[in-house]
Amino acid sequence: MRESSEAALRLPAHIRATKPYQPGKPIEALAREIGVQPEAIVKLASNENPLGMSDAARAVLTDADTGADLARYPDNDCRALLDALSRKFDVPAACLVPGNGSECVLGLAATAFLEPGRNAVYAQYSFQAFVNAVQRTGAAHKVVPALDYGCDLEAMLAALDDDTALVYLANPGNPTGSFVPGAALERFIAAVPSHIPVLLDEAYSEYLPVDDRYDSLAWVRRFPNLIVTRTFSKAYGLAGLRVGYGVAQAPLAALLNRIRPAFVVTALAERAAVAALDDEIFLARSCAENQKGVAQLYAGFEALGLYYLPSRANFVLVRVGDAAAVNASLLRQGVIVRPVGVYGLPEWLRISVGTRAENRRCLDALRNAVQG
Repeated sequence: MRESSEAALRLPAHIRATKPYQPGKPIEALAREIGVQPEAIVKLASNENPLGMSDAARAVLTDADTGADLARYPDNDCRALLDALSRKFDVPAACLVPGNGSECVLGLAATAFLEPGRNAVYAQYSFQAFVNAVQRTGAAHKVVPALDYGCDLEAMLAALDDDTALVYLANPGNPTGSFVPGAALERFIAAVPSHIPVLLDEAYSEYLPVDDRYDSLAWVRRFPNLIVTRTFSKAYGLAGLRVGYGVAQAPLAALLNRIRPAFVVTALAERAAVAALDDEIFLARSCAENQKGVAQLYAGFEALGLYYLPSRANFVLVRVGDAAAVNASLLRQGVIVRPVGVYGLPEWLRISVGTRAENRRCLDALRNAVQG
């Protein structure tokens, strides 16, 4: 069999330059490497909910009748999920776009609006999925320097030009945990010309303290170019099921639905998401436990004399010096966190909030790594 190569395949330059996504190291892989059982590993690398999923969602997955119709394709329109979201957030179902995680929807926006000769504007230290989505289209990247590791909205507005076809913005931001107050964000969206779509990714919005929350879905009703994306992977604890959605005015939502792949949400994932959406007690508990966990990590970093960025999400970015060496030490101790050198932050580690015991284990391992 003759082997192919990228050169022989004559790949477009922008595809050749695309870098693969680097997820957090799997628990099983590290367990094999260091010779321990998987349950001895602490993974705080992927911003998952340490409480798992709600009992309501778990009950759907373990119901004896759940597998009865899995030989058939799921509902391509995700009607049960869209109806549940419509009721929950008072948004017409026609304004909703289901996705295999919210990353699916932000990728659809790139497909819809970007091509060679156009550009997308986003902030330095933005979510890597923004970068990859733009790269796959062959469009140009306009990366606006960060302000205190967060978004410089004035500079982003100044970066818009005649070729700008999409603006990406995450709030809270990943990997920095930065936050733009609602009033400033609303002014920014209002100032973007209406022919330029703005995608606002709110993967971590459920974790915001009550005083920081704002109604972005009300903005969708006012701004025909706004797309809000959310996910069930974080606070709802369904990362392994991959369910997300977008919200936009009906014409824009219809466009994104027209180009999305078929059957983006599996039947089981849709059922679990509908159940999780109604479990407000679990969501409130997840948020309360996250606030405690963030405070625990802050205190631990301060005790070690490490600088960190205040976070509105379920992770904290901490500066440790030689992050590659510190990360290697943590792995040897059975703790998985996320290096962020790919974001241009080689001295930092992003540490997800775990249970109290997991946080303590991570902080102890970090002490060993930085103090020797």
